[in-house]
Amino acid sequence: MHGSNYRQQKGMFYNKKFAPGAPNPKVARFTTGKFRPDYDYQFKLISEGKLQIRHNALEAARVAASKKVALVGEENFFLKVVTYPHLVLRENKMIATAGADRLQEGMRKAFGKPIGLAARVGIGSVVLELSVKAENFDKGKEAMWAAATKLPMKTHTEIIKLREEATPTPVSA
Repeated sequence: MHGSNYRQQKGMFYNKKFAPGAPNPKVARFTTGKFRPDYDYQFKLISEGKLQIRHNALEAARVAASKKVALVGEENFFLKVVTYPHLVLRENKMIATAGADRLQEGMRKAFGKPIGLAARVGIGSVVLELSVKAENFDKGKEAMWAAATKLPMKTHTEIIKLREEATPTPVSA
């Protein structure tokens, strides 16, 4: 199974509600850090494509972002995975070895077994949100870049100033 096979949005989606034996999402936590109202900046990772993101790609993006921003301390950021993987991906597994011709059914009853989950995103959909203080502005930018490299699409980061008196402090080397 390759992730590129499940990237395009084709046809009607297959929801988890009707799937017996559908796997659980691999996203361990949808929120990390501490939610507080006094953050200065909010970063939003926004999709520039219309496609499906598999649940292991979402988890990889979350882990990459939280590793970068965890250096400032658990009390100084709030990371949220906004998209939820609820679409069931199916695969009709075929045996491709020699002498397996009597075991295969071909396209007969080719519904497929559940193998994973995905989230459909459109152009302009928010995938991740990160809130930080002004002194951790650079770490927030690094975290969003690290998360964007794990996703199968082009993204851009929107920076929202939550408080007017916030100014990013330059980091000296």
